[in-house]
Amino acid sequence: MAFWDGLWPRREAQFESGNAATNSIVLSKRHATVSLTKQGALTGNLRVNLSWRMRTSDIEGRSRQSGRLLRPFKLFQPDVVQAHTQGVVNVDLDLGCMYELKDGTKGVVQPLGNLIGDLNGPPYIRLSGDDRFGAPSGETVYVNLDQRDQIKRLLFFVYIYDQTPAFDRTHAKVTLYPGNGPRIEIELDERAPQARSCAVFTVENVKDELIVRREVKFVYGFQSELDRLYGWGMQWGRGYKSRT
Repeated sequence: MAFWDGLWPRREAQFESGNAATNSIVLSKRHATVSLTKQGALTGNLRVNLSWRMRTSDIEGRSRQSGRLLRPFKLFQPDVVQAHTQGVVNVDLDLGCMYELKDGTKGVVQPLGNLIGDLNGPPYIRLSGDDRFGAPSGETVYVNLDQRDQIKRLLFFVYIYDQTPAFDRTHAKVTLYPGNGPRIEIELDERAPQARSCAVFTVENVKDELIVRREVKFVYGFQSELDRLYGWGMQWGRGYKSRT
């Protein structure tokens, strides 16, 4: 048994039924899928939330490590960058969703271009808010699961809008909140300092069963590269956000 397994006993069992303490399922490389159908989460709205915190740069990181070795649990607490301090990177992470409906309709819901979608009509997906500062509430996309029969597949992704690539400077997490059952958490925990976009997870309607699959695949381009990677076949152009 690995050392980490000793720190968190029965970690795999917690995945299967949801963590009793936090009522959550954590998708990982080893355990990458979960069925919303088997969780009984097929009605109401599926809420998908992106949240993140800023980390300090790796500059001066070695000087901090010596102190952390004396306090090993500090290793699990990333340094949060405070405003107007050395090493600040202004990162604007956005949450988006490519969709394909059963009738062949394809499109995207995202802050870029103000493509906020519609919850009660096609595509039955709607973006709520655009967090540009990493606030605790983050960004949220809603999916109307009462119209799940109209949905063929979804691809949720995160991208950095018009800023220096800095995924490795953020601690980002995407959380799914079904109408019923435990929440589902996906950490964007792989280092990809030059990446600008990340395919986080897919939802596929397979024989009337909704399957969530963790992806966490970083790419160096934007939505068009994710499109090619997953075979969406849409045309992309330059988009902008509205000024606030």
